[in-house]
Amino acid sequence: MNNPTIQSLRNRRTQYALGKALPLPQDEVDSLVREAVRQSPSSFNSQSSRAVILFGAEHEKLWGIVKDTLRAIVPPESFAGTEAKIDSFAAGAGTVLFFEDQAAIQKLQQDFPLYADAFPRFAEQSGGMAQLAVWTALADAGIGASLQHYSPLIDAAVTKAWDLPESWTLLAQMPFGSNEKPFGDKTFIADADRFRTFG
Repeated sequence: MNNPTIQSLRNRRTQYALGKALPLPQDEVDSLVREAVRQSPSSFNSQSSRAVILFGAEHEKLWGIVKDTLRAIVPPESFAGTEAKIDSFAAGAGTVLFFEDQAAIQKLQQDFPLYADAFPRFAEQSGGMAQLAVWTALADAGIGASLQHYSPLIDAAVTKAWDLPESWTLLAQMPFGSNEKPFGDKTFIADADRFRTFG
């Protein structure tokens, strides 16, 4: 299939071997992330997704927070593997932190009470679309990334470290950087187990 959007989605892969040599200047990467989030859809155009973009020492500070948090709860005899994984994320050039603003969600609930119960679910979907948009845009730019989930363990420390609004709920962390290893083959389950077409 010769479709540019599908090709971009094929390019989006999980990369754990990250380096600091970005193919674009930092300000262009920052703009790329911002525009990807800006163009992502949201229910009722709520624009509830928020992103914090960390580079350099601020990026490494995040993974230090993750490491310190996990060191306190992972058994010492098991921590070496955990530490190596966290260090692989810190080896990248930056991290995007994805949030959903609960204040925006609560405003929707007040304005549209008929859908109040659905808005938290809609926000999770909006957040997922923002994550995919950023990940795909980074991949198109030749930047490797992966999606990590250390919430809610690190939420309070992250909010304090970067003085973020209390209404921002952390959903995911996306370390990114240069691709230091090639991607392996991606496998797929059978279409018959996944799709149905009618009509």
